[in-house]
Amino acid sequence: MHWVLRNTAQPPAEHVQEWAEQLEISKVLAALLWSRGLQTPKAMQHFMNPSLRFLSGLEGWPGLQEAADFLAGALLEGQKVAVWGDYDVDGITGTALVLEFLQEHGFSAAHHIPNRLEEGYGLNTEGVEMLHSQGVQVLVTVDSGISDIEPIALARRLGMDVIVTDHHLPGDALPPATHILNPRLHENHPCPTLAGVGVAFFLMAAVNAALYARGRQKVDVRPLLDLVALGTLADVVDLHGQNRILVKNGLLFIGSGKRVGIAALKSACNLAPSAWLGAGQVVFSLAPRLNAAGRLGSGEAALELLLTQDRVRAGELAQELSRLNAERREEEDRILLAAKAQAEQQVAQGRSAIVVYHPTWHPGIIGIVASRLVEALHRPSVVLCEMGSCIKGSARSVPGFDVHEAFGLCAKFLLGFGGHKMAAGLSMLPEQLKSFQDQFNAIVASTHGAGKPPLCKLDGELSFMQACDFDFLKELEMLQPFGMGNAEPVFYSQRVLLRAIKPRRNFIQLELEDEGCGIVLQAKAWRLAQEIPASMKGKRVHVAYTPRIDRYNGAATVELRLKDWKEAGVPLVIEAE
Repeated sequence: MHWVLRNTAQPPAEHVQEWAEQLEISKVLAALLWSRGLQTPKAMQHFMNPSLRFLSGLEGWPGLQEAADFLAGALLEGQKVAVWGDYDVDGITGTALVLEFLQEHGFSAAHHIPNRLEEGYGLNTEGVEMLHSQGVQVLVTVDSGISDIEPIALARRLGMDVIVTDHHLPGDALPPATHILNPRLHENHPCPTLAGVGVAFFLMAAVNAALYARGRQKVDVRPLLDLVALGTLADVVDLHGQNRILVKNGLLFIGSGKRVGIAALKSACNLAPSAWLGAGQVVFSLAPRLNAAGRLGSGEAALELLLTQDRVRAGELAQELSRLNAERREEEDRILLAAKAQAEQQVAQGRSAIVVYHPTWHPGIIGIVASRLVEALHRPSVVLCEMGSCIKGSARSVPGFDVHEAFGLCAKFLLGFGGHKMAAGLSMLPEQLKSFQDQFNAIVASTHGAGKPPLCKLDGELSFMQACDFDFLKELEMLQPFGMGNAEPVFYSQRVLLRAIKPRRNFIQLELEDEGCGIVLQAKAWRLAQEIPASMKGKRVHVAYTPRIDRYNGAATVELRLKDWKEAGVPLVIEAE
């Protein structure tokens, strides 16, 4: 990794002192906030305390009021409503949110989450016909629909109204829906980077107001924020602005353990039901279990878990999802081994992009495998498998390369595609595979180059004396939630002694000593097992890490999460970003 400083500019010392005193924080935290673009006390205060009152007004969203008024009217008229969701965490939490909100208001609704293996992503004509046969009059999509022109056209021909709520990039044409809510359709949208569950939340908040205007009691939508946080974090969207407010407050509800299903899921992860969780714990512990059901077929078990009030049933479902997640991990390891072998051959051939394929790979696993290939080889990666008579796949990108735009340039070889800049899906006929592979590689080579090494972005130098200061570590926690757009702070320490290396099941435990102050700290290195040989014991190293408070089993200790390391015998080079 190349080590770079996020911001080499230094804030005015007198301002840092003033801001720190005004906000009652340390000068180090004030300088850190300044370096991340928060250069007034007001901006810093809003960032550290993102209250719900800072959410954008519902009136600022184009089309939101009209869609809410329409749905409220349909509900009051007794029209039958159905929710069409998706099988990933974003889609499942969004579906649960809409169903729970409607139930709180006394309305029942049907729902449909497509089976990944049998139906694939998005709306389909068979599902639309099934819902129509059940008497559905209004169809609300969650995390899907913006590219499903023909199924929505069919629904309209059958007399159904359709409200599309989605956040994926639209194609050249929009579906003929009654109402479309997608922040990507409008410039200067107040909530441009919402996940699908976030779009659904704002629609339900607007419906809440519309029903109130028609004489019904409002329901408290705040408890739904646990679902919003869960889906938003799992979908890895930007955590600035509105998303930060939604997730920060949603994590409080996740921590409360009041939702029976989430409490059971925590227990299945060996966490206390009322334990406060950071964004990372949600992403790496809760989300994979919820995702496992949809990845291997149907997401219904995950949806039931989020909605059930039965603690016994919740425990059964949480254990089932944990079992499916273990099965998913085994399948992932098997596919990754074969995919990486193909990918390394392509790298040896000088390819700038990775495109790997095997007909028997599991379609629910290939997206994770694409992410692993990007981590290992630092190239945009497409992993493909066979589904029916065509080839389908998932792509993951690297910073600076828009994979969705690249697929648009390859459209003549594709049956369809959709997604975001960093992640997308596609389908093609088998005979187009070679042409797509060559074209995609040419686009990556011409616009991005080959295999740029990843960057380890640093926020500054830190001694172990400060790294183990609980007051400072609690201040860092105020910057949560961490994720895209709000990276967890990473610091570096020079020439620390590597006293011990202890392999564990999924990581390596290191014992590091800052000889300048004599403090010894424990560090965990994830996915660096092959990069830290036992021969490094007793040597001095430069380390890049995030210091944290580990509260496992109720005992608070300091733990370092190692991001990278370099031998101290080699001159340390840190560049400006």
